[in-house]
Amino acid sequence: MRQVLSIAALLAVVAFVGQTVAADAKGKAMCPVAGKPANASQTVDYKGGTVSLCCGKCKKAFTANPAKFAAKANLQLVATGQAKQVNCPFAGKPVNPAQSVTVAGTKVQFCCGGCKGKASKVKGDEQIKLIFNDKAFAKGFKVTKKD
Repeated sequence: MRQVLSIAALLAVVAFVGQTVAADAKGKAMCPVAGKPANASQTVDYKGGTVSLCCGKCKKAFTANPAKFAAKANLQLVATGQAKQVNCPFAGKPVNPAQSVTVAGTKVQFCCGGCKGKASKVKGDEQIKLIFNDKAFAKGFKVTKKD
């Protein structure tokens, strides 16, 4: 019985940590500030797209310091289809479809095994910050539409 409870507790932690993704399994945007499901009435214009947040408090926090939440906001733009990958986020070179990693539910391609390896060495928020920081986003992605 204790083992079942331990497994249940572990699954609860995994589920909580998994809330940091930009979009859930159904494609619903997740707030880049709180990691909760976004509210369609709480949005901000961002890099030519629209970032959705969960509440007015998060909208205020994001607006006051968008750089603090840039990586998760950039990921949300990609996860919601507002931005498309155009190059490797590390090298800025054309991607090789065979060199890909799934980051928070979003497939990201790289130019070579070295770049893929760099992305694969980290997980969670560290991986999101590495691949979707403003510099990497500018090299590898382009906002294509505004919702």
